Amino acid sequence: MTTFARVAFTLFLLGGAALALSQQTLGQQPERQDEFVPVSELPPTEQMPAAPLLVGAYVFVLVALFVYVLSIARRVGAVQQEVARLEGEIKARARS
Repeated sequence: MTTFARVAFTLFLLGGAALALSQQTLGQQPERQDEFVPVSELPPTEQMPAAPLLVGAYVFVLVALFVYVLSIARRVGAVQQEVARLEGEIKARARS
């Protein structure tokens, strides 16, 4: 498993754990409703604030994007080093 895959998997697990912890009613099944009830009429214990979930989603996406960009930068650096080495070998053979 590559380093990038390990980091991505870890971020996935952390995101799932953060989502599970942000829910206020862990382990409880909500009651089944037969009709529509507006959010404004729900008791405060049943309303789920969207801000923590939204911030968590943005943080997860930004961290994943940052890790991806770092991974690409490392690979491009390795390719540049290989190209420089090959150019050196070509020049050395041309002199011979």
